[in-house]
Amino acid sequence: MRGACHCGAVRFEVEGEIRDALACHCTQCRKVSGHYWAAASVPVARWRVTEGRGLRWYRSSPVAQRGFCGDCGAVLFWLPEADAVFDWGTPEEHAISFSPGALEGPVSIKVSQHIYTEDAGDYYAPEGAPPETREAPERLTASCLCGACRFTLPGPAGAITACHCHQCRSLSGHYSASFDAEEAEVDWLSRDGMAEYRTAGGGVRGFCSGCGSSLWFRDAEGNFSVEAGAVDGQTGGRLAAHIFVAEKGSHYEIDDGLPQFADRD
Repeated sequence: MRGACHCGAVRFEVEGEIRDALACHCTQCRKVSGHYWAAASVPVARWRVTEGRGLRWYRSSPVAQRGFCGDCGAVLFWLPEADAVFDWGTPEEHAISFSPGALEGPVSIKVSQHIYTEDAGDYYAPEGAPPETREAPERLTASCLCGACRFTLPGPAGAITACHCHQCRSLSGHYSASFDAEEAEVDWLSRDGMAEYRTAGGGVRGFCSGCGSSLWFRDAEGNFSVEAGAVDGQTGGRLAAHIFVAEKGSHYEIDDGLPQFADRD
């Protein structure tokens, strides 16, 4: 099966059976994807990169590195060291995890398990209805995973919207969640790694060129939103609705009981 980033600067192939996806809610996965990440996997021997001109790697821990497209910011891979040991044990085979949202065509895999659920954001639940809104600072702090991009903005986040359009799934690797903000009220503490990708619809996505973390989106009309996973600590927001569910991925179900809209809300 073939896969690619959103712009096509990274392409890959996997052979044989693909293992069901794990939904990871750790802080790192939430930072890079902007919400939380779901990743399928195959043994490394059955994965190969066929186009790598945009591929960038970020060493996110002593035992693993993360691959993303440096041109469009799409979250793509998580590659552990061959002898790495994790909380869930030592893998039987050296495997690479990759984004289901990057795969081309229908897939038969499903999200089979949620991990690191204790690190989930305050605005959603790993499964089921989101928790009630909690208090948050009057000013939120947000950052990428490597810290090269950092900013503050007024809080709380308020209503947060999950988007299942093909573009958001391709770039985040699963699906996105963001909240509206006034761009003029964003105070940048550091923009050292800032990169921008202009979409076919005229929107612009901001991401970190060093670690691939998704940060913000400005649509063609100038409306600005911030990825909920970029916020450090409490957002004070609550997931409120799902949009573009007509383009939802086949590997997961929406089970939180929130309103769903076939396209834009």
